[in-house]
Amino acid sequence: MFKTLKNAFKTPDVRKRILYTLLLIVVFRLGCYITLPGVDSIKLSEAMGSNTGIAGLLDMFSGGAFSRFSLFAMSINPYITSSIVIQLLAMIIPSLEKLTKDGGEEGRKKVSRYTKILSLVLAFVEAIGLFLSYKSTGIFVDTTFKTAALIVTALVAGTSILMWLGDEITDKGIGNGISIIIFIGIISGLPSFLQTLWGLIFTSSGFSTSGFLMALGILVGAIVLVAAVVFIQSAERRVPVQYSKKVVGRKMVGAQNTHIPLKPAMAGVMPIIFASSFLTFPAMIIQIFVKDISTLNGFWQGVYKFSVATSSSSVGYGYAIGNALIYLVLIMAFTFFYTFATFNPAEVSNNIKKNGGFIPGIRAGKPTTDYLTSIISKLTWFGGFFLAIVAIIPMLLRFTGLNIAFGGTSILIIVGVALETVQQLESLLVMRHYKGFLE
Repeated sequence: MFKTLKNAFKTPDVRKRILYTLLLIVVFRLGCYITLPGVDSIKLSEAMGSNTGIAGLLDMFSGGAFSRFSLFAMSINPYITSSIVIQLLAMIIPSLEKLTKDGGEEGRKKVSRYTKILSLVLAFVEAIGLFLSYKSTGIFVDTTFKTAALIVTALVAGTSILMWLGDEITDKGIGNGISIIIFIGIISGLPSFLQTLWGLIFTSSGFSTSGFLMALGILVGAIVLVAAVVFIQSAERRVPVQYSKKVVGRKMVGAQNTHIPLKPAMAGVMPIIFASSFLTFPAMIIQIFVKDISTLNGFWQGVYKFSVATSSSSVGYGYAIGNALIYLVLIMAFTFFYTFATFNPAEVSNNIKKNGGFIPGIRAGKPTTDYLTSIISKLTWFGGFFLAIVAIIPMLLRFTGLNIAFGGTSILIIVGVALETVQQLESLLVMRHYKGFLE
């Protein structure tokens, strides 16, 4: 990895991309500290002093912007929610499905435009809900229409800026822009996490042996999780492909042996992010429109507790287990959806056949498609289930009770985004070398 970074900084084009990405990250972090106009900072610190449950989760993904009620308080959550909605609609609306799969570059642009429009609508609704929810806490200087309009506009503008930053990082920087923003938001909690571990070891009465063992156990568990995720993300099943001899121009090109690399977690980290957002969405909506959560009862109380079960230590294990099971199902569903959206066995099979290739022991055409589908299905079951278990076990053990920013889900996101970014960096370097060779 360090060798890759060293080579990247030696290459002008890639270095430009890295520096541009770092510049946009700095812009994101600056926006997290710009408190909205009309907010009383003293009362804000009192009201946000103990963010737990869904509020803590929002604060973690926004890099602390939510607790500061800053320009980026809503983070990229409206965009993630709208992406989920658009992709679910693509399953039931034929025209949208056709646009997504067969629309090409123009179709992807249209889908992206629809997603952004829906993101702004959801951001507007969420901004109004946030203002109404915190109106009674006294954090606003006044609650007139003018102040409300200013705060709502600023929050929607903040989400719009983050969407632009994400697009800029994806197009002109390194890595997936949305994933990078979430990644930076999570790792910004690293200093407070280390401070918490230090507090476990050295208490007011001096060195604590039990605290040291607990801190050591947390660090070892985190290292094991990181190693396991790196192993699964890097592992691949190589399907051999042979190409027969063919005439190219005036020359006879000999037979070639190659392979198709199939990964257990081909979908990357996005299913984890989407499953987490989808699961906590009901609690987010309830908290926005209900002033005092303690007044909830009956059905809506159950919905709220179920939605925040694995991110709040005040909810019983019954809710936590139910939440974990649904979380597992969602991760598996999104993993399958993303895998088959990015890897089309029929298309790969046709490409192999057109180029005169075949998989040893498998006939070209439909048998090859069925064979690839079978392999990718088995790998996805294994990879998706593994990642789901890694995300869920720390939740059930209350691993995130000390700092939710470094639970299983967050480690998956951090490691997944880091690996994807390094892989893209390596790909850019390889492309640059090929261009230099051709020139």
